[in-house]
Amino acid sequence: MQLKSKTTSRDDKYPSFLTFLTTYLGFYILIIVGLLSSFLFPRKFKKEVNRHGYPPLSYNFFQLYSRYVMRRVQDGHSFVVCSLPGAEIVLKDRETLDDGWTLNFTGTTTKCINLGSYNYLGFAQNEGACSEAAIQAIKTYGISTCSTRTQFGTCALHLELEKLTAEFLGVEDAITFGMGFATNVLSLPVILSKGCLVLSDSKNHSSLILGIKLSGATVRVFDHNDVDHLEARLQEAIVYGQGAKNDYIPWKKILIIVEGIYSMEGTIVRLKEIIALKKKYKAYLYLDEAHSIGAMGKTGRGVVEYCGCDPRDVDILMGTFTKSFAAAGGYIAGNKDIISCLRKHSFASKYATAISPPVCAQIISVLKILMGRDGTDIGCQRIEALARNTRYFRTQLNQIGVVVYGHDDSPVVPILTYSHSKTLATVRKLLKHKIAIVGVVYPVTPLMQARIRICLSADHTKEQLDYALKHIEEVSQELGLIYCKNKNI
Repeated sequence: MQLKSKTTSRDDKYPSFLTFLTTYLGFYILIIVGLLSSFLFPRKFKKEVNRHGYPPLSYNFFQLYSRYVMRRVQDGHSFVVCSLPGAEIVLKDRETLDDGWTLNFTGTTTKCINLGSYNYLGFAQNEGACSEAAIQAIKTYGISTCSTRTQFGTCALHLELEKLTAEFLGVEDAITFGMGFATNVLSLPVILSKGCLVLSDSKNHSSLILGIKLSGATVRVFDHNDVDHLEARLQEAIVYGQGAKNDYIPWKKILIIVEGIYSMEGTIVRLKEIIALKKKYKAYLYLDEAHSIGAMGKTGRGVVEYCGCDPRDVDILMGTFTKSFAAAGGYIAGNKDIISCLRKHSFASKYATAISPPVCAQIISVLKILMGRDGTDIGCQRIEALARNTRYFRTQLNQIGVVVYGHDDSPVVPILTYSHSKTLATVRKLLKHKIAIVGVVYPVTPLMQARIRICLSADHTKEQLDYALKHIEEVSQELGLIYCKNKNI
């Protein structure tokens, strides 16, 4: 039986006026210090030359922000890894001797608990069935097919992967691509065109946003996971059409685009209600399951299974192999007509190199494990372990009193720090305790929603999670991140 879970309301956890004030004050102090630093201690930068009559390739505020604000926090980003991204990860140590202008390797490494990788099911391994399958694929097919899918880039592994993906998802057909980001960007322009309307969740991923822009379709945004606002948008679209002055012109098609798990929010889509709206208003539905496929549902079949929905009610199922499958690339699945159209017209199919054969073998091996075709119940064990770790970790964080966004069953766990400076301090202090996390600040997030984002894995042991929770609590108390202590949230 599916356990019911709640999604934390933003209104219940909106920061106090003092937090709001200090966050904005701290940000503008950084900008002012940056301006003063650029004026009083100018550094020599390469400038564009011979550009008379051309607009600049980069703008002054962006240059100022990246050089004098983001520079100060670059040691909390872009870590260099020299190990597998498993439950533990080895990072190359870096230091700066010039206030962050350059980062130099010290020659040493640090082994940390990994709370930043998308290795949800723990398949990022260098031994076992998946690794052996990848090695055999290299021996048989080499590292790359060195061509696109429409030319000489398709091998037997690609055909097997697509057939298995469609079967796993419970749909007619599937097509795979070599890059997850490109799956959205280069496929949406095939599905959409001028005269189409897209209703897009306000927290949709940048790959979806870019794909919509390239398509030329009209886009209207609805509030995050708000089905009432979505219905209002649908009603408006049908009543007014394309808004012509004299004649009523209906939209060619209306496509709703949502994600299974939102990668920065940790929220899970309200799929049943959105499917009901899609049917009621005769719209189409595009579901991005980059973070939910493999990580959600009793058998890892994603948010469709988790919500108890029929996969055939979702017109286009999109997902990536970069998370739960510990590989690379993406897929789009649905009925045969849609997939055949994408095979003929998608730029990713016509111009991009096909998925590497050893990567295909890795994904096929993971799919077979999740489907129980390896003769074991390892897949079920990993899915259950991820769900157990997620529930436990989120429960403990709420008891600590930090602000946690998202759904109780989401392995993406954002902890709000609000302040730009506190985010970096949290990353640095936890790294000293050998805990590797990701800090996210403006412009990736809204200014008032800086956060650290934790991604849980089936490979994490309870001892590792308890160790991380202990130090997260210590750092939260030290930096003043406990905003909800003794509150009923």
